[in-house]
Amino acid sequence: MNDFDWIALAEFSALGLLAGGLQAMIALGFVLIYKGTGVINFAMGEFMMLGAYFFYTANVMWGMPTVAALLLSLAAVAACAALIERTILRPLSGQPVISVLMATIGLASALAGGVDVVWGGGKNYEMPTLLSRTPLHIGEVMIPGQILWSFVLAALIILAFTLYFRYSKTGISMRAAASDPVTAYVLGIDVRATQRLTWMFAGVVGAVAGIIVASITSLSPAIGGTALGVLAVIILGGLDSIAGAIVAGLIVGLLESLTAGYLGGKVRDIVPYVTVLMILLIRPYGLFGTRQIERL
Repeated sequence: MNDFDWIALAEFSALGLLAGGLQAMIALGFVLIYKGTGVINFAMGEFMMLGAYFFYTANVMWGMPTVAALLLSLAAVAACAALIERTILRPLSGQPVISVLMATIGLASALAGGVDVVWGGGKNYEMPTLLSRTPLHIGEVMIPGQILWSFVLAALIILAFTLYFRYSKTGISMRAAASDPVTAYVLGIDVRATQRLTWMFAGVVGAVAGIIVASITSLSPAIGGTALGVLAVIILGGLDSIAGAIVAGLIVGLLESLTAGYLGGKVRDIVPYVTVLMILLIRPYGLFGTRQIERL
């Protein structure tokens, strides 16, 4: 019998954990919206798609420098998110959650249709390389440079948002408004402003994730489907937990990499959801989700 290939195990594990960092960042966008409004934003993938298309337009078509194109793209997506919150979601305030949920699904379709009209939905565009492709060698283990740097960037963004929400005055107000909007109103916190800012932050996170994904693969409307693959992460970690998004992202990334490496790509998409189902049987609110108590 041949000896077990520990090098392959190390590579699969490293790649899975690093890829999980990017999934955790995408999950952060979902968590921000859920914490602030109590709704799962099914248009998160379209925020990713918009960010990538805006960046491509500014950087490649208009010839703007990379940093300027990035800042313009993030600002454009944040403005779109603020406009969506003001014109579509705020009028639904106080309506059943299912109404807002359906609105985000309709919004996703509308944004995808808009991209199809403006840029052409059947086309694939080659994005400029933003992250170094130089691999990192740790002994005999080789880690692709783009995967490594996407993890580093995702970790920095998650850390920045975590510190912002914990220590800044605006971040504390956003947490208070998300936790108890009525009490926040009484204390003088502008809950509507915090909800608008929540959507803007989620849009920025989605835009960064979309730009990274498009630069590693290619630019097409299929980027929007990437966010739906992160549903296992947010359910596993807990819909309202940033820490849960981080831990679950790493877990799901590791599971996907190991199953793809040893069992094949078809099994890769199944194992994370089977794992989530098993854990939810024990912890219905996810690993770090807040348990809600309802009085009858």
